[in-house]
Amino acid sequence: MTQETPFRFVTLLGSLRKASFNGIVARTLPDLAPEGVTITPLGSISAFPHYNQDVQDTDFPAEVLAMADQIRAADGVIIVTPEYNYSVPGVLKNALDWLSRVTPQPFAGKPLAIQTVSPGAIGGARAQYHLRQSLVFLDAFVLNRPEVMIGQATGKFDTERLELTDQKTRDFLVRQIMALAELARTVKTQPRSD
Repeated sequence: MTQETPFRFVTLLGSLRKASFNGIVARTLPDLAPEGVTITPLGSISAFPHYNQDVQDTDFPAEVLAMADQIRAADGVIIVTPEYNYSVPGVLKNALDWLSRVTPQPFAGKPLAIQTVSPGAIGGARAQYHLRQSLVFLDAFVLNRPEVMIGQATGKFDTERLELTDQKTRDFLVRQIMALAELARTVKTQPRSD
């Protein structure tokens, strides 16, 4: 994928566990980026305090403002998250609640892809659907296809070396990254009128 201006994507990880499958995928993405795309991780959302408007009214946490700046500067975002109780982890929802209150809104008009990984058969599909609802409010341009829902993850990873070993899954991730780059190219050439 060659282009005049390279695209820079950032990853937002919804898991705090060091050995999580989702964390492994997020750390794998930079190596899968096609030519003309770079992917870098955002900081950990573990540093965000619980959302509280009293805190916001006093001053936004520095970690929130720094991440908002990184998202604004990126050409696109990839959210990689597990599914907790048929939805997104509380820590990810908390981060989105904080980021949603920053002005200007960092996700507005931003191309965004979602990836979920689960030991279960449907690969975190319910978390994706709940996440998409929140992203409507944030006005992100969420990539519809290909959807990345990595199910039955146990056999696709080397948990000792913390590596994604399944080649078909790696190839599918590349396809989604390329689709996100195409969405980013479209968004860039058709500026918003609002």
